[in-house]
Amino acid sequence: MQDDPVTTGRLGASPRLFDRDFFRSLPKTDLHVHLDGSLRIETILDLAEKQKIDIGASDADRLAQIIGPGKIHGSLTEYLRGFETTLKVLQTAEALYRAAYELAEDCRADGVTYFEVRYSPVLHTRAGLPLTVIVEAVLNGLRDAKRDFGIPSGVIICGIRNISPEVSLRMAELAVAYKNKGVVGFDLAGAELNYPARDHLSAFSLILSNNINVTIHAGEAYGPDSIHQALHYCGAHRIGHGTRLREDGDLLNYVNDHRIPLEVCLSSNVQTGAVKRLDEHPFRFYLDLGIRVTLNTDNRLITDTTMSDEYLRAYTTFGLGAQQILDLTINGFKSAFIPYEQKKVMVQAAKKKTIDLINSYMGTPVIS
Repeated sequence: MQDDPVTTGRLGASPRLFDRDFFRSLPKTDLHVHLDGSLRIETILDLAEKQKIDIGASDADRLAQIIGPGKIHGSLTEYLRGFETTLKVLQTAEALYRAAYELAEDCRADGVTYFEVRYSPVLHTRAGLPLTVIVEAVLNGLRDAKRDFGIPSGVIICGIRNISPEVSLRMAELAVAYKNKGVVGFDLAGAELNYPARDHLSAFSLILSNNINVTIHAGEAYGPDSIHQALHYCGAHRIGHGTRLREDGDLLNYVNDHRIPLEVCLSSNVQTGAVKRLDEHPFRFYLDLGIRVTLNTDNRLITDTTMSDEYLRAYTTFGLGAQQILDLTINGFKSAFIPYEQKKVMVQAAKKKTIDLINSYMGTPVIS
């Protein structure tokens, strides 16, 4: 068999190609996944029927046409329109519980061993549901999923750039109230262009004063200044996307030197127009530079992806070798918003399993 240029590299091996089964077997994190963008099509249809809500479709094919899973959009704003349908059915405690529980079940089936799901409770108040009930419904769903499937998780509560700083402050208050009760971080999501993070400083002041982890969507639909604000105004510990970080070399080095993780969502970035084609994504450049890159789905339904799919796309598009696959896997666990002692155990277990899997799959010990 000829040497495989995808997996052959500094390891000097010539194994068979890694396939989707291999990546499904990898221990993985998903640190950037939205609850309202990750429902099952069948669940949306069932919830709509039970709640007697008109979503414009009564079958899976028609609903998929409306939501457009995996569709290439011209902008982030267009991409976000798919959430108009999913949010219609996520206005009851039962629906939120089910969405959280099923997401955990889907993650476990995908080989994900830890994930952090994010959402903004304010988007689920259309039917008058109290914010505390919304948060507890999601936490209960995740708690029961951990009991049933053995998968740990955390919740990241989001403020919304394009609603108002006052609403972001209310979301921050919720994050503080549920710290150590399942909420592990705070985020600022929503339309990025023309909605600067610095307008939401009151929310981040409260969050940081209470020693809560911060991740912020930045550098997806706007340039490096958005990342600068996330880091230096709002105190972000991780950056959601960071696709345009490469445009500012000084900031790029700052992120690398301070080991600030990037929550990279490859497929989503193509669909929102953050990059024109997958092979134009700066992912490989960031990885080679040593930046703490993590892979994530963003939205399992809207993006039409899984973590196994994202790893496979990264592998086949950017020619990753075994060492880079190991680095990506470990980066995810190192970047999780969990206590250090728990993180150490999780990192060690993931590293051992990944090395054993790579060596077993390649038929010879090529990595240690």
